[in-house]
Amino acid sequence: MPIYEYACRGCGHEFEFLVRGGETPSCPACGQTDLTKNFSPPAAHTGSRKDPACPAKDSCGAPRCGGQSCGMAQWM
Repeated sequence: MPIYEYACRGCGHEFEFLVRGGETPSCPACGQTDLTKNFSPPAAHTGSRKDPACPAKDSCGAPRCGGQSCGMAQWM
């Protein structure tokens, strides 16, 4: 279920919408469905030996870092 960014053509309000199935978003400010989908680049986290891949590596308490697969990184 991706989150998309939209702008309302009627009132100019910008908002995010979690798309579930075939839902059609409407502007939360005015209710119109005449929207433009804004370009939103995906977020990415990269790491190196000096910069661990997981930002929670030293604070999560796990004996061994599981990287992005452990689920802790989403909260950091």
